[in-house]
Amino acid sequence: MTFAYERMPALVKERRPAGEPKPLNVRGMLNHFGIRPTRQRLALATLLFAKGNRHVTAEALLAEARIARVQASYATIYNVLKCFADAGLVRCLAVEGHPMIFDTNTSPHHHFFFEDSAEISDLSFGDVSISGLPSPPEGYEITKVDVVVRLRPRKKGAQPANA
Repeated sequence: MTFAYERMPALVKERRPAGEPKPLNVRGMLNHFGIRPTRQRLALATLLFAKGNRHVTAEALLAEARIARVQASYATIYNVLKCFADAGLVRCLAVEGHPMIFDTNTSPHHHFFFEDSAEISDLSFGDVSISGLPSPPEGYEITKVDVVVRLRPRKKGAQPANA
């Protein structure tokens, strides 16, 4: 799995011990994606990307921001995440009946959504085959297809659907 920011050119050349993770150059990452690096965007990007590949909602990032004492409202955080998505730094996932989910992994892949916990996990791109897509209207092209497989716990005694 790759992050959009991992595919950008090296912006920081530093020496570090073998095995130590590469430091996150948030300012360089935002500049690379054409995002003006304001104080709040820098702070929120640091919180968002410092933990690696993950799926977050604006509410979850707000909770992390409060713990880290980053001053930002819910609206600001949502707008920053939307800005990151518009620039291609994160992906937006819409799951019916749930808040917008932002994914730091921008490589092609699909998702499992666990209805009982509202958790989401990555599903390998090769595990899903899609055929028979319609032709797009004149002047348009299909840019991507997102598949979200919704899961719920099986009722006791129920047989699996594919049995």
